[in-house]
Amino acid sequence: MRASRLLSLLLLLQTRGRMTAGELAEELEVSVRTVYRDVDALSAAGVPVYADRGPAGGYQLLDGYRTRLNGLTAEEASSLFLAGLPGPAAELGLSEVVANAELKLLAALPPEPRSQASRMRERFLLDVPGWYRGADDVPLLSVVAEAVWEQRAVRMTYRRWGQQVVERLVHPYGLVLKGGSWYLVAAPAGGGDPRTYRVSRVLTVEPGGHSFERPEGFELGGFWRAYAQEFRERMYTAEAVIRTAPGIEKLLAYTMGDDVVAAAMAAAGEPDAEGWHTLTVPIESITHARWLLLRMGASVEVLGPPELREMMAEAVAELGKIYG
Repeated sequence: MRASRLLSLLLLLQTRGRMTAGELAEELEVSVRTVYRDVDALSAAGVPVYADRGPAGGYQLLDGYRTRLNGLTAEEASSLFLAGLPGPAAELGLSEVVANAELKLLAALPPEPRSQASRMRERFLLDVPGWYRGADDVPLLSVVAEAVWEQRAVRMTYRRWGQQVVERLVHPYGLVLKGGSWYLVAAPAGGGDPRTYRVSRVLTVEPGGHSFERPEGFELGGFWRAYAQEFRERMYTAEAVIRTAPGIEKLLAYTMGDDVVAAAMAAAGEPDAEGWHTLTVPIESITHARWLLLRMGASVEVLGPPELREMMAEAVAELGKIYG
């Protein structure tokens, strides 16, 4: 256990440079006193680690020192080959780079981890888009990605959902792949909070002519999680009360979302004498809810709101005229 921690400490210093004892303790999930002891152990083993004192001080390795140990277990090496997604890598113009990196990693691994990593690549594939829709067409993705990497402003024309075309000068912070669609996270060049842009709707991209500094403390993963949560809250503007037949839960979850139905089932009471549950579910709009719930046929009854129940009755009546 301690040997693994010492190696982790060494690799942290090698990859991140100067780190304080507190930062190392937080990363390694140990006490600061343990960090002191581990640093002493590394020094005694001949690793050139030294400390700078003062407010801006911390531990760091002697300039030029690099360890050739990668410390990868067979499982860790295998997992890396799930990260090399061929589709997204090709869209970013990195398919050849990823292939070369995998080849070099395989060559550097000992026999057992190399064998396990090869099996992982042969037996597992991650296909990002859903079944009923293909990936977006993103001809400008590599240009946008280059601007993200180089921290350079870009001027772009963008087609909004309402088909309106707008022009924006933005600072691109990062790219997110969600459900087969690429999203650009960028902030207005004149100042303001980051926004998201679907890359398939970017029509033109031109260099903005200047570089920029990323905001201190901005973390792409944290931003996206908060954005996704806010999006869901904005998406659901109302609620519907429905009765669901026994055994319909999986189909309802497929139609309305696993988390939505799971939360509704958890809040529901006991089923009635016929085994039907009464659920309160969030909906985007009355019209959208009618379209979703009609897919359930006679396995779902809408109790409210009255407008939705009335629209369901009208739709069923029209179907009755068609099918007799």
